[in-house]
Amino acid sequence: MTDSPADATPYEVLGVPATADEETLRRAYRRAARESHPDLGGDAHRFRQVQLAWERIGTPSARRAYDVGSRGSGSGAFGPAGSSDGSARRPGTGRDDYAPPAARRDTRPRARSHGHPGGRSREVFLQAEREWVGLGDPIEDPYDPVLVRSAPRHIRRLLGEALAEEATASIIADMGIGVTVWHDLDAGADGKLDHAVLTPSGLWAVESIDWGAPVHIEHGEIVGETLAPGERPVKELVRAARAVQKQTRVRFTGRLLVVPDSAVEEDVQLVGSPKKPTALVVRRSALGQVLTGVWSPVGSVDVFEIRDRLQQTVRFV
Repeated sequence: MTDSPADATPYEVLGVPATADEETLRRAYRRAARESHPDLGGDAHRFRQVQLAWERIGTPSARRAYDVGSRGSGSGAFGPAGSSDGSARRPGTGRDDYAPPAARRDTRPRARSHGHPGGRSREVFLQAEREWVGLGDPIEDPYDPVLVRSAPRHIRRLLGEALAEEATASIIADMGIGVTVWHDLDAGADGKLDHAVLTPSGLWAVESIDWGAPVHIEHGEIVGETLAPGERPVKELVRAARAVQKQTRVRFTGRLLVVPDSAVEEDVQLVGSPKKPTALVVRRSALGQVLTGVWSPVGSVDVFEIRDRLQQTVRFV
């Protein structure tokens, strides 16, 4: 359990309301542990989720700490940049885990960046949160962990998407001045494309997403228990990339779906034919390797020509 807002809360994992008494909580844990135990035919990942949920709220003191928003710097908190889960987030114990990232103060050369990563997703999240709380009711801090965790999961996932986009943007920024990235590109009726990343090895259409649970590839599409009904991430990425290509008249080298490391079991997975993949599903920690050419087609692109054309034609949402 990572404390991504897209993740199920410990109460959701155990299938009880946050108001459940101690005995109800204990019974729910025992039932969930028995049903998910691998030795009894259960799912190992589900069993691990149940154990982590119990660690978070299984004792009165732990539950009180969780309910008031206190989080330690151990396995429950976001890891720092370069952490094993590729989160590229700063560690913390409160709203800073969810608030927009602060401006960088170091002077290291960064990738050229245009647009506002995660900006549109944050706008949609804030609007949905206001509607859920009640229009006209003041919200002192929309990123208060207690408030965020109490929101319905579909609203929390909107914030999770913004954080995922910002994490990708942070990784790309550290790739240096030889890289150019455009964020939140307007894809017309197909919504938006999260990122277009230009490197000497190619121009990549990139989506960043966090479903809060593992996913896998099936029949050329990403599937998982937490995807919304009818959600087809690969198809949506293809359509958004084609819309941007049509608008800018610049062809993408490939399409990437960037996911948290915990969502998939391999660093890079092909969707479609190996000779002509529809997209690559990439763990966040492996994104730099893909963008620097390890998975790129042989050859290179004219960076200056493509950058000039995109600068003249790209639109942002």
